[in-house]
Amino acid sequence: MTRLLALAVMLLSASASAASLRIGMQEDPDVLDPMQGGTFVGRIVFAAVCDKLVDIDPQLNIVPQLATRWEWSGDGKALTMQVRANVRFHDGSVLDAAAVKANLDRYRTDPLSKRKGEIGPVTAVEVVDPLTVRLVLSQPYAPLLAVLSDRAGMIVAPGTFEQARIGNLQCAGPYRFVERVALDRVVVRRFEAYWNLPAISIDEIVYKPIPDTSVRLVNAQAGSLEIVERLAATDIPAVRADPRLKFVETTALGYNTMSINIGHGPRADTPLGRDPRVREALEATIDRAALNQVVFNGAFVPSNQPVAPESTYWLDTRAVPARDLARAKALLAQATGGRFGFTLTTPNNTTDVQVAQMIQAMAAEAGFDVKLEALESTTMVRNAEKGDYQALLAIWSGRADPDANISIWLACDGFLNWGRYCDKELDTLLNQAKATTVPAERRTFYRQAAARYLDARPHLFLYHFKLLWALSNKVQGFVPYPDGLIRLQGMKLN
Repeated sequence: MTRLLALAVMLLSASASAASLRIGMQEDPDVLDPMQGGTFVGRIVFAAVCDKLVDIDPQLNIVPQLATRWEWSGDGKALTMQVRANVRFHDGSVLDAAAVKANLDRYRTDPLSKRKGEIGPVTAVEVVDPLTVRLVLSQPYAPLLAVLSDRAGMIVAPGTFEQARIGNLQCAGPYRFVERVALDRVVVRRFEAYWNLPAISIDEIVYKPIPDTSVRLVNAQAGSLEIVERLAATDIPAVRADPRLKFVETTALGYNTMSINIGHGPRADTPLGRDPRVREALEATIDRAALNQVVFNGAFVPSNQPVAPESTYWLDTRAVPARDLARAKALLAQATGGRFGFTLTTPNNTTDVQVAQMIQAMAAEAGFDVKLEALESTTMVRNAEKGDYQALLAIWSGRADPDANISIWLACDGFLNWGRYCDKELDTLLNQAKATTVPAERRTFYRQAAARYLDARPHLFLYHFKLLWALSNKVQGFVPYPDGLIRLQGMKLN
């Protein structure tokens, strides 16, 4: 193992440029097109390449980026945005209201778009003048600004849409895309015509997908990586003890969940997919507190809901259940008459495999025969989109608005509803929550919604995580954000 780690460091060092900031990521991104992208690490790369209409600050406030100001209509069914002047895309073309319209229309209508559900209430995009655009909605939609602070608000040069489909991305962000070698690296370089160029000091960023947490850490210790995202909790003491490194953390919006295939193709046709009692039995085998302690040294937050326990939308009447092995055995016996087997798919990184192994061992005590399947993350997502799974572990990096942490998995048209769970009454409650900006009203609807999906259990939400980074002391100006994205504005490499 020591020789393998040393070789990994040598290979990474040999391919790096002295002028580069090298970031070790847990996975390889999927397609680098914000219209099609679905991975967390893809969003990390997008943060360098594609500015958005708006962004969030570390306190989750909406702040200007490509839009300098905005205003809702009195009935909440139109949002007018002022586009920043004198902004150029990486291909040299000018960013204006027409370019914004072209992107939002692409996200709304393209058959390959994964953003359709996120901006579904937008029925038209109108160019008011060269730097003003109006979004017309079918109904008031409270999450829209938060949606536009992510992939649905990223503006790609309209003349390069076809190139973007295959990952040759040209946006208006601080770095332009240079190359991608699958499973090895993504390279971007500073865009000299960036509208906020004084905020960008680093010439080149190299993103390295390295699923093994120990390999990521040893490369940071050897000086071959300047940033490690999603540091393993068990490695925190080693980082703190290394004078060449610094440890940074913040509470995350994101969480890990087990998605269960309820109705997507033949692999859903099992007791796990058909019978809520089997899913309830499986949940009753899981000791979330033990999972947190063993895998994460107690650093994460056990959770059974897609909103964080600190959130005003947390359902406090359904707190994290304790493990109940006797109930699990009884439920499984009622539903299947005895033992039952299924395949649990997991990303092939060290941490998720450990989580899967613990679930496998805990479930076995109640009569579940769990087979583990570890896949590279993009392969896993492709299989999930086709319904080629029974249960799988997935990360959701979290969003500022609660709707984007719930509807994506659980609404009938949710873009990550891989298991095809569909409850029309739940959809009604989620739509009612989206239609009001009054927090008290939204809380009522989300609590009613949670009572439905927590009983149906199409997902078993496992834990909210802390965002953990290891940084070289050379890195200055790094600011942690609760969405886990690495914003390069203001960062320097000494």
